Amino acid sequence: MEPAGPGTTVTLRDVAAASGVSVSTASRALDERTASRSAAAAHVRKVAEELGYRRNSFASSLRRGETRTLGVLVPRLSDTVMALMFEELERAASDRGYFAMVATSGDDPGDEKRAAETLLDRNVDGLILATARLDDELPRLLRQRHVAHALVLRTDGVSPSALGDDEVGGYLAVRHLIDLGHRDIAVVTGPSFTSTAVARLAGARRAFDEAGIEVPAEWMQAGGYGIENGFAAGESLLNSDREKRPTAIFAANDNIALGIIAAAHRYRLTIGADLALVGYNDTPLSSRLPTPLTSVRVPLDQIARTAIDLITDPDKEPRVRKSMPTLIPRASSGQPRHEHR
Repeated sequence: MEPAGPGTTVTLRDVAAASGVSVSTASRALDERTASRSAAAAHVRKVAEELGYRRNSFASSLRRGETRTLGVLVPRLSDTVMALMFEELERAASDRGYFAMVATSGDDPGDEKRAAETLLDRNVDGLILATARLDDELPRLLRQRHVAHALVLRTDGVSPSALGDDEVGGYLAVRHLIDLGHRDIAVVTGPSFTSTAVARLAGARRAFDEAGIEVPAEWMQAGGYGIENGFAAGESLLNSDREKRPTAIFAANDNIALGIIAAAHRYRLTIGADLALVGYNDTPLSSRLPTPLTSVRVPLDQIARTAIDLITDPDKEPRVRKSMPTLIPRASSGQPRHEHR
């Protein structure tokens, strides 16, 4: 079967005629929303491909009052986790016949609202927010306006949300260090306006309470999620002028852990030997560091699929869905400290 020549537009009617089926049957076979697996539908799709047919899904979606497009709002794509999250959302959206477009907003609520309005002006069918603060007005406004939306990686406890169980993750990280024999453990977490930081710290505190460990207030540090924040915290915790240093640190994301590694190097401390370190998110770099980083892995692919489901079926319960994280032990957390057992 010869494809159409240059400048020739292959229509649905052409595909139907070449396939020996009705136009309505051909349309159903080529509809990505139904994706029939019957032999007849497979034949129609094969004929369409051979003819060079391109289905105008945008036009057909407009006729149904939708664009099959989702807007994704992230603080920044320079953050590895946010970039990976968008890639997974884009893949999950495509699997369901949607196209995902991204906008960045930083951490400023005003910029977030403007970026959301920009996406809504493009008639997206729903918004996925990786930006939500605990005090964020945007999810409430979206609920009031009945805009289909889902929060991803974060939650305000009300809007549909897909995220990892951060409290369990924080618990796993600190419990791992305690099980290795550490009692002098510091925690460096993210901004207090994020559900991730609050929950990971709550999990860490639960592990400390179970073990009867009291952590000095100055060893519980909160800041941003950037490498520079980890370096500043590491400088404070590992300073050679300190009378006592922690023997282990739980960093609430891998960027913070990288900053702590840089600070430890400055003070000639060896990660895994002089200082045990656990990160969070298990970003691709973690396993490839000179001393591979123990980290808590979050199933971003599962979270992405859940977020898309929350958009397409917003009334289904539960509205806040958490995926289980997994601790991945590596050399950075070192060997058991038998002298503390």
